[in-house]
Amino acid sequence: MKKVIVTGAAGFTGCNLVEELLRQNYFVYAVVRPQSEHNKRLKESENLKFIPLDFSEYNLLAEKIHETCDYFFHLTWQSEGGRNNFFKQYQSLEYTLKTLKAAVKIGCKRFICTGTQAEYGSHKEIITEETLTNPLDAYGAVKLATCHLTRNLAKQLKIDWIWGRIFSTYGKYEPAGRMLPDLIKSLLARKSFSLSSATQYWDYLYSKDAAEALIALAEHGQAGEIYNVANGDYKPLKEFTEEIRQIVAPDISLNYGKTQATVVSLRPSVEKIFKYTGWKAKVSFSAGIKEAVNFLK
Repeated sequence: MKKVIVTGAAGFTGCNLVEELLRQNYFVYAVVRPQSEHNKRLKESENLKFIPLDFSEYNLLAEKIHETCDYFFHLTWQSEGGRNNFFKQYQSLEYTLKTLKAAVKIGCKRFICTGTQAEYGSHKEIITEETLTNPLDAYGAVKLATCHLTRNLAKQLKIDWIWGRIFSTYGKYEPAGRMLPDLIKSLLARKSFSLSSATQYWDYLYSKDAAEALIALAEHGQAGEIYNVANGDYKPLKEFTEEIRQIVAPDISLNYGKTQATVVSLRPSVEKIFKYTGWKAKVSFSAGIKEAVNFLK
């Protein structure tokens, strides 16, 4: 049985990842924030052990885990203070570097770290891993800096490093305050919802598919490489929102062009991850939305 460590294990992406790892018969050390309400999503078992630690204490992980592990999935990132809080974002970079060193002390073979579509900014062309990065906020900028610094440090420390740039995920455990769950809740309540013109291209990846992609990168990804983690079935955002409306409340109309927002258009390529791991998204958007609706209910 392979042993892995997952930070941010009770979060949106982390919890989906832990559930999939357990389904695939891995032993998981779940690093969780002490006293977090989200910890109730998981239950310790013979294959799942909690490691309660604040992000600032991840340098102590080698004192908590006394056996070598195959993979270290690092998902934690500070969300307090907002996307343009440079101090909080920089803290996450600093803590991530300490986390990487802890992974080496534990004896992990591979360090899989999650990046973000925000590293690219907005592009009219198809986004490949070679596309010019042009982050529009502190979150994207610091994630990009973390990508480069952890790759260089991993090379020095002689640990395999893989960076998965995750595009928009949705599904089980998705937090309120994001567009899709808020839209679904509004429609379930028989209320309309205000959006931008929604003409920009977007890509949505179901949470279980995202978890399977990260595992595929751990198992088959090439060390030192960056991979887009996305569906690849991009289309204008309005097509997604109208599909949700038809599923949840087809008689309720949506208000387009009623909100002011920075328009970011995303058309990610997933050719590289498929080429090297064989992974591709399985869950259709409509099927994923039906699951998300059931979870929110």
